[in-house]
Amino acid sequence: AKLSGGVAVIKVGAATETELKEKKLRIEDALNATRAAVEEGIVSGGGTALVNVQKVVDALELEGDLATGAKIVSRSLEEPLRQIAENAGLEGSVIVARLKSEEKGIGYNAATDEWVNMIEAGIVDPTKVTRSALQNAASVSALLLTTEAVVADKPAPVAPPMPGMDPGMGMM
Repeated sequence: AKLSGGVAVIKVGAATETELKEKKLRIEDALNATRAAVEEGIVSGGGTALVNVQKVVDALELEGDLATGAKIVSRSLEEPLRQIAENAGLEGSVIVARLKSEEKGIGYNAATDEWVNMIEAGIVDPTKVTRSALQNAASVSALLLTTEAVVADKPAPVAPPMPGMDPGMGMM
């Protein structure tokens, strides 16, 4: 990439058309994330910022349905980090609990299996993306709560695993 006069020129090459399309999509995603970061800034990534915000939600003094809603929102703020940990083969609850005891800005880097300062390590999310995700999740949740019925696809039954072979190879 070359930057001149406020314009970036990015040349992308690949061995196959499929690989080229994949690279192009990744570059477009990076460009959109960069634009979002320029608009509203960045927060520590990997779900760290959301768990840090959880303390503010938990401190709200609410009653009745509002308190129930705040508890649901608070629990949902842990889910991105929990999923990242589980995708890395770890117990999500353990990682979330440890993050709560760490100082602000420290988070779990699943790629290196280390606890690092997320911003210094370059693990960041655009604030706009994080905010939009929360707003959209709240909107969908509110819609589901006020809906009397939801139509969904019936899950396909899981086939049993293939049986093992005869250890003695009986037919040979």
